[in-house]
Amino acid sequence: MKPRMNFYQAAPDTINALSALETQIQSTGLEQSLIELVKTRASQINGCAFCINMHTQDARKRGETEQRLYLLNAWNRVAIGFRSVHPVRAKAAA
Repeated sequence: MKPRMNFYQAAPDTINALSALETQIQSTGLEQSLIELVKTRASQINGCAFCINMHTQDARKRGETEQRLYLLNAWNRVAIGFRSVHPVRAKAAA
């Protein structure tokens, strides 16, 4: 099996920018489970199985429900748990 690319060596400036973005996201006051939902949705859009697995595990650890994880790829068609959130939180999840 071919080893994964070391992103820290290949693109250190990009990794530094992503780290700064993560710091900013963590300072928003959004619930950790919602942040993980957004990361999971981005991973679904990007088609990254590794990241989907990682972020769904992290979301569960932070209290996210199975139902919302299962329905995430159709969030804009479902009223359960997504439309009932505060408008700023709903916009962040979009």
